Amino acid sequence: MDREQHSGGTRGTELGRFLRACRARLAPEEVGLVAGGGRRRTPGLRREELATLAGISIDYYARLERGTETRPSPSVIDSLARALKLEEDERDHLRALAALAARSVPQPPSAPNRTVRPGVKLLLESLRPFPAHVFSRTGDVLAYNPGGLRLVAGLDDWPEEQRNIARYVFLHPGARVLFDDWDNQVRSCVNGLRALAGMEPDAPDLTQLVGELLLKSPEFARLWERYDVKGHTYGRKTFHHPEVGDLTLGYQTLQLQGSPANCMVVYYAEPGTPEHDALALLDLAADESEHAPRLPPNRQPIEKP
Repeated sequence: MDREQHSGGTRGTELGRFLRACRARLAPEEVGLVAGGGRRRTPGLRREELATLAGISIDYYARLERGTETRPSPSVIDSLARALKLEEDERDHLRALAALAARSVPQPPSAPNRTVRPGVKLLLESLRPFPAHVFSRTGDVLAYNPGGLRLVAGLDDWPEEQRNIARYVFLHPGARVLFDDWDNQVRSCVNGLRALAGMEPDAPDLTQLVGELLLKSPEFARLWERYDVKGHTYGRKTFHHPEVGDLTLGYQTLQLQGSPANCMVVYYAEPGTPEHDALALLDLAADESEHAPRLPPNRQPIEKP
């Protein structure tokens, strides 16, 4: 993350950063303003334009962006959300940042919860042949059923402690081939991490992952600067899988009660469809691979004459 985040910043810094990013990506024409002649020095709306649209003074808005004003009223936040044309996820994030800025005593980052209860593991097994896995708040893969690991082709190339969905989509060479909508997939990963960073900018597990991706992936660094927090918790996704071919699956994200920072993602297909048959085949192949005998290093099976 950037230097200001590492140092902890001042109260309201994340609120100001989010407002600035949203303002920068909103064109004057989108809010009914006519762009004046000449080249604009900054992208998107100017501070005074947004302040006027939201019905607040320019000085007050400038203090919000600088982080020196940390107690905006709910009506001001709602006015800014309307002026910026924020979607529901973005509105919720703006409200959460305002509440965070208003706290007189900063809260320490919460410890990541990596525990997967036995009941959740049993549910993963009961969902077969539907692939399913449990993610931590930063996208670490904490648990899965056989198809859940096999669906993300090549993820098992990495040791368990390195298996993270954001790390996979940006750094694994097979990710661009596997995901038909790779661009949307990477944006979704960045958006989730960005939303978390707004609330806990100094969380060690988050700063370590983001620092690694900023260093290794220019694409991640570009998307990180956009400060987009729109989430995707259900829909359809197309895979180009090396074992079972092309398949389009529905998916649903489920928040785990008792472990609110962790979630389960389940992929599914209607019974009797080619996609359902492909999932059954993938589940069977994963199961067979898991129970196949392991050869010692540098040993090959003996061929029968």
